[in-house]
Amino acid sequence: MNQPEQNLQPIEELYDPNSLKYSVNPTPQCLALAKRGKLVWYEPWQAWIMTRMPDIMDCWKREYLSSDFYDWEFAPQRPPQDQWSNFERALIGHSLVADHDHHRLVRRVTAPAFSRNVVDAIQKRIEPDVQKLFDELGEPESFDYLEKIAQEIPFISITRTIGVPEKYWPQIKQVILTFTETWNPTISDERRAKAREDSNQAIEILKQVIAERRAAPVQDDFLSVLLKVEEENDGFEEWDIITLVLALIGAGSDTTLVAQQWSVYALLKNPGQIPAALETADSFSNAFSEISRWSTQSKMGFARYAPEDMDILGQKVSKGQMVLMMPHLKNHDPEYYDDPETFDVKRVFNPDVLFGYGPRFCIGAALAKRQLYLTISELFKRFPNIELAEEPERDTTDHNAITFTRLMLKTNA
Repeated sequence: MNQPEQNLQPIEELYDPNSLKYSVNPTPQCLALAKRGKLVWYEPWQAWIMTRMPDIMDCWKREYLSSDFYDWEFAPQRPPQDQWSNFERALIGHSLVADHDHHRLVRRVTAPAFSRNVVDAIQKRIEPDVQKLFDELGEPESFDYLEKIAQEIPFISITRTIGVPEKYWPQIKQVILTFTETWNPTISDERRAKAREDSNQAIEILKQVIAERRAAPVQDDFLSVLLKVEEENDGFEEWDIITLVLALIGAGSDTTLVAQQWSVYALLKNPGQIPAALETADSFSNAFSEISRWSTQSKMGFARYAPEDMDILGQKVSKGQMVLMMPHLKNHDPEYYDDPETFDVKRVFNPDVLFGYGPRFCIGAALAKRQLYLTISELFKRFPNIELAEEPERDTTDHNAITFTRLMLKTNA
């Protein structure tokens, strides 16, 4: 790899996403990293960082880098097929990220599972659980939103969306907490191994739920739609269903928790924007893009791996090296956004790349934003005069995002 130019400050001194300074205000570090170049070597992660949005969009669109974790130079050896556990069968044999052609097939045939009608039906399934959470909360003078509401939402929304019967909830909960660690290259091997063990156990439960659902179909959840897709499409089978469910868990677990806390925080810091943000589900969809831009809570990005020795953006990248695409570096860049420090829920995003781009645009984006809208709108309906009780302390221990240790709210009920 290219050596850093002389007289430049070491990049790890400019950019440290695990520092308290970053968690309080990530903007200066993000801008400094982006100014260093289009592709920057980051020694602490043994990875290249892709910093510019046009290059990231091009990479998403052309898919010239591998999404297969086992192509990473530091990944464990890919196990032979006769030694695959449930995890390998799902994430290698039917991977949504590794096989581009199969990924496109899955997106095409499963589009009905993410239609507006299905999203509306899923909202109706989740709404009573959200209302029950607030009913149990009552009207306290103050409360910790993370503890009482936000931490419960990912589990409720995922299990209800998929259609996991409540008798399996205690067993499925652990994988919802740990699944995103199964491919995270910045954590220990032991921690990843434990997360995979959780996934293996969860897959056994999913296989049992699918068998029960075949015997007694239900019509208004994600799993039911996928079983119908399987029946009608050659090349789409049960392991594709399991992989899609795992993808939903990965997209809806810790990311939902982060989205919950930053949505509440951003709106309470900008109360004049609340009516416009919550006017409709569609208006909140745009508002959430602004919430994510304004907060810049990301630390890492989207991991890809060089399938061979390559020249990328003027740098020589060796086979197996990680390339992290980091679109959040642009969030407060005045060359990309007008008046970036202003929070504006009606800001126009064209294109909106919050949930990816091209063939890698998140197919469940509408579902994710609808679930978030349901909870946030219920909060402000119950407590129209709610406000922050204190400025929340940042938690620097999360591996992927800036989070809060708690989010104390004063209800003024």
